[in-house]
Amino acid sequence: MASRSSLSVRKLTIPLSFLLLVHSVHCFNLFGIRPVDFKKGDELKVKVKGLTSTKTQLPISYYSLPFCRPNKIQGDAENLGEILLGDRKDNSPYEAKMMEFQLCNIVCRITLDEKGAKALKEKIEDDYMVHMTLDSLPLVRPIRIFEHESPFTYQLGFHMGLKGYYPEEKAEKYFIYNHLAFTIKYHVDTQSNSTRIVGFEVQPFSVKHEYKGTWKERNTRLSTCEPKWKAMVLNSDGPQEVEEGREIIYTYNVEYQESDVDWPSRWDAYLATRDDQTHWFSILNGLESILVISGILAVIVWRIYRDIFNYNDLETQDRVQKETGWKLIHGDVFRPPCNSDLLCVHVGTGVQILGMILGTMFLAILGLLSPCNRGDLITTMLVLWIFTSLCAGYVSARLYKMFNGTDWMKIAIKTAFTFPTIIYIIFFMLNALLWGQQSSAVVPSWAMLVLEFLWVGISAPLVFVGSYVGFKKEAIEKPVKINSLHRQIPRQSWYMNPISIVLIGGLLPFSTVFIELSFSLSATWLNQFYWFFGFHLLVFVILAVTCAEISIMLCYLQLCREDYRWWWRSYITSGSVALYLFLYSMAYFSKSLEMTKLVSVVLYIGYMLVASYAFFVLTGTIGFFACFWFTRVIYSSVKFD
Repeated sequence: MASRSSLSVRKLTIPLSFLLLVHSVHCFNLFGIRPVDFKKGDELKVKVKGLTSTKTQLPISYYSLPFCRPNKIQGDAENLGEILLGDRKDNSPYEAKMMEFQLCNIVCRITLDEKGAKALKEKIEDDYMVHMTLDSLPLVRPIRIFEHESPFTYQLGFHMGLKGYYPEEKAEKYFIYNHLAFTIKYHVDTQSNSTRIVGFEVQPFSVKHEYKGTWKERNTRLSTCEPKWKAMVLNSDGPQEVEEGREIIYTYNVEYQESDVDWPSRWDAYLATRDDQTHWFSILNGLESILVISGILAVIVWRIYRDIFNYNDLETQDRVQKETGWKLIHGDVFRPPCNSDLLCVHVGTGVQILGMILGTMFLAILGLLSPCNRGDLITTMLVLWIFTSLCAGYVSARLYKMFNGTDWMKIAIKTAFTFPTIIYIIFFMLNALLWGQQSSAVVPSWAMLVLEFLWVGISAPLVFVGSYVGFKKEAIEKPVKINSLHRQIPRQSWYMNPISIVLIGGLLPFSTVFIELSFSLSATWLNQFYWFFGFHLLVFVILAVTCAEISIMLCYLQLCREDYRWWWRSYITSGSVALYLFLYSMAYFSKSLEMTKLVSVVLYIGYMLVASYAFFVLTGTIGFFACFWFTRVIYSSVKFD
């Protein structure tokens, strides 16, 4: 058996922390995730999910490597979200029966050829991990970060092997974990007299198995593993080395442990974290930012109120003389901006993204989404995206009509196809890269056709319906009349330069989310659980309030300097949070990720570009509506002649 005394093993730096769902929430009952009662002797179906690596970010199929296979490989039925994520499950040759202990079960024997040995070495070098499931629970490896009495943390899956060397040799060797010691934890409900699975754990070992006589498949008697002696491994000469021509015998144990954890709470141990204080610090940091900006806005509101009160009390002739700053440009402030169609499209799409995100968060917090299947999360987001297309069409058409637009079909087409086309093109290119690398995460062509149907056949028509309804409404009334001639904009100070304003506008909102962002990136790229939707919602609300307040403050400063071009400026100011998000993702890449292939780097940058663009559209929309409401309120309160 491989041990630290016989091998000097390179330390594998794998994150071990898993994140806790908001403590009072248990979310396990949607999409068929229901408790299953087992009796003694019932068959337990262990499924394999494939292999993943934080170095390559290229998932591969379990059966693409020289592992043991069942007589017939059968995949589970998958929803669209699972297919898009490449999260697919197949049956496995690992057999177990409820409450029946098994020791040293032989799975199969494989003799490595040159191709198989090379493939195993490459995957061990890239730190690939094996993933399995049982009763919708992922296989985890319990590890103590500290010695003695420290609590366990759970590593999702287990490494397929390790690199090391013998003390008397200098050359590195590759060893494979070919013996798995499964522990299935169960809970007995005395009231219903039911037995349910609440844990699925493993300890992998590398064992150079030996046997006497001829090979008799699963009936072979191994001299290194004797079930009657109730010991896992005996008299092993060392770990199982990976080399061409070597014979690998795969074995496993199954033991059962009764647990006090009931079925609804079975995920708590896997999602437990000691980082609660970090999340609360993030929230407090955001609240402090809101308080600071709110104090500045309070001063601005008091000045505006005083200006309006004094201005409205003046006679008509005196009002003309007192028109300065933001009051002086009342005839131009609601003049339609350049590229107004593009602004309408992005604002409508931002409303659509906002509806999708809020809907997903609320469903997760209410317990209607389960952490056991991230595919359900993606499927839910797709469904919400489709139905919020109505909102996108409605909002874009309302703004379009306010900007004196006359062809609602034109704005409907642009809203239905601009943002999705950009995302689809990037996604198609990234999927082509995955196909070139023969990754199991490749989205098949039929699934791409399904996406196109959902987009063109359902989402786009809903955009048209929303646009039609929105355009039939009365145009949004402007609080003041627009002058026929454009007013000349005075020369602005350097600090009111659009680039300076945009950079300032995105920095403060980003400071409220970067802590949670680090957890999200770790969950996405380091293969960790992250089901903290309660904290996510709180941080998102703080982000929205901060974006709105900073946009209003900078918009007021712009209007006071007689610059009425606030439409696009308000959108880009808060939308610049996405720029900081992308820059932070690049810093995270250089600091926390160890990607070894160029294609992995391209995939990372591509996906982060998509996320940053969506974030730009979302936060820009929040800032736009905040400024739109602000300008309407202050200009409708003044008596202009």
